[in-house]
Amino acid sequence: MVSDKVLIESIIKLKKERNAIILAHVYQQGEVQDIADYVGDSLDLSRKAVNTNAEVIVFCGVQFMAETAAILNPHKTVLLPDKNAGCGLADMATDEQIINLKNQYPDIAIVSYVNSSAKVKAVSDICCTSANAINVVNSLPSNNILFVPDKNLGAYVAEHSDKNIRLWDGFCYVHEQITVATIKLLKDKHPAAQIIVHPECTTPVRHMAHFTGSTSQMSKYVKSSLHKEFIVGTEDNFVYRLKTDNPDKIFYPVNTLCEGMNKITLEKVKLSLENMEYVVSIPEETRKKANDALNKMLKL
Repeated sequence: MVSDKVLIESIIKLKKERNAIILAHVYQQGEVQDIADYVGDSLDLSRKAVNTNAEVIVFCGVQFMAETAAILNPHKTVLLPDKNAGCGLADMATDEQIINLKNQYPDIAIVSYVNSSAKVKAVSDICCTSANAINVVNSLPSNNILFVPDKNLGAYVAEHSDKNIRLWDGFCYVHEQITVATIKLLKDKHPAAQIIVHPECTTPVRHMAHFTGSTSQMSKYVKSSLHKEFIVGTEDNFVYRLKTDNPDKIFYPVNTLCEGMNKITLEKVKLSLENMEYVVSIPEETRKKANDALNKMLKL
């Protein structure tokens, strides 16, 4: 078995040869985060790639994230180290379903969470992230909104909006697995800990939290907080990032992992650069329409 040290040396060498950049989501395993040029949430990473001179982007994340990088970087080669690194939430909505609903309700505005396929983005009016979803929805002229595909994030937005929001029946199993009982048990064990959760969590879990926000918002909250202990209500690998950035603080994960995210390994990153696989390609017509939906969001 090849050691991590040898793999890392090979990756660094290949990266230079390919003029490549490695992006890693905060839900990636620690050793993958450590080899990356940038670590962050999916959209922030894709935007960072736009501003580099790299010709190749190795996206250590799941399919929809690599697609977003390809949408925003049409003249660069985007590689996903494992072609089976998918997202169950993104798979819960299709462009055909949305088009059918749009035909039934022509006055409804389609807001798609970035955790969706390129095809879904292409038939949406605008995209959003978990960090800006409330602002995006409230900025729209239409009062009738279809929020796709995460019902929990949609419900969170609805709590902060006067719009008529129709929720798609989709969810992230990683966050659905976080229960009130789990949070209560950890809080009983660590009474001084603050509870921070992602808005993809269910409403009862969110209502237990001291803070609800995206991974980037949680990172900022923890960094500025005077508290020293935190129960972290999102994918467990995020705790690695928090510990790295806040070595003086203590974090308690909730025991939930994303299968797709954890398919990416150092070995697969090396093979991806070595064999230039797996290339993420999007038909140009779809890419342009999806890019329009993303750019409308970015302009906000």
